[in-house]
Amino acid sequence: MMNVTIYDVAREANVSMATVSRVVNGNPNVKPTTRKKVVETIERLGYRPNAVARGLASKKTTTVGVIIPDISSIFFAELARGIEDIATMYKYNIILSNSDQNKDKELHLLNTMLGKQVDGIVFMGGNITEEHVEEFKKSPVPIVLAATMEESNQTPSVNIDYKQAAFDAVKGLLDAGHTDVAFVSGPLNDRINKNEKLMGYREAIESAGLTYKEEYVIEGDYSYDSAIEAYDKLAELPKQPSAVFVATDEMALGIIHGAQDAGKSIPADLEVIGFDNTRLATMVRPQLTTVVQPMYDIGAVAMRLLTKYMNKEKVEDHIVVLPHRIEYRRSTKQ
Repeated sequence: MMNVTIYDVAREANVSMATVSRVVNGNPNVKPTTRKKVVETIERLGYRPNAVARGLASKKTTTVGVIIPDISSIFFAELARGIEDIATMYKYNIILSNSDQNKDKELHLLNTMLGKQVDGIVFMGGNITEEHVEEFKKSPVPIVLAATMEESNQTPSVNIDYKQAAFDAVKGLLDAGHTDVAFVSGPLNDRINKNEKLMGYREAIESAGLTYKEEYVIEGDYSYDSAIEAYDKLAELPKQPSAVFVATDEMALGIIHGAQDAGKSIPADLEVIGFDNTRLATMVRPQLTTVVQPMYDIGAVAMRLLTKYMNKEKVEDHIVVLPHRIEYRRSTKQ
């Protein structure tokens, strides 16, 4: 069966193609009787408007590109859900791509999205380089970063105050009497880990009058397995930490299980605080105390900010910082 075109609908309904177009696009300037006739013809013929053709005509495709490191991650899946829900509300379609936090792949996907004539892009990544920023600047459509930071703050973004969140989590452990608090980080080439979470950790340690110890900072790769290895490294230290602040919930589970496998009791022998408040936090035993990063809200707000740029609405502040809090559960004593 041949694809039904707007020309076929116009011929069958005995109206102009412009009239069919007005009906399809919800233009009120069509007589009710004509509208009814066109709608019935569309249903009878099974006509589906060609989004690409409409995009060429209107210079809008009502499609948004979303570049995400790993959709299988609970963290990024929550973000993607927030983006998708707001996109649907504003009648935008989503093209979703995994970048695996690989710079070349990120830049390639960026150009692929632009080649598909998307109206805007939500970008999530780790290490935002000058090359990224140059590509963002050259983009003919707006780009918003979600749970992602870039040095110059030129690109619109939605985040929490990661430095303050890390400070608050570590201070809570210090206030509980700990003097040996370790930090298991994500990749330190990621600005959020190096310039925000690590700095928040260090400031909390030093503001308590304690000495910052490099051996208490272990770099992981966000994975559960890397955190198991991180625990093994901490266990080999002459002075083992009594508490650990961990950059993600998934890695916090690795620390908890590594400690339990070594015969330690959580939180009696080791207190653990994670970061993100993903569903994993309530699945582990004991349940995980964690920094609440509102992933769904970050995705939703990033998409709403993008719709403002795409529709030329007024934007008060292009850098949005959402609130955080700490959800205390059973992996800590308080």
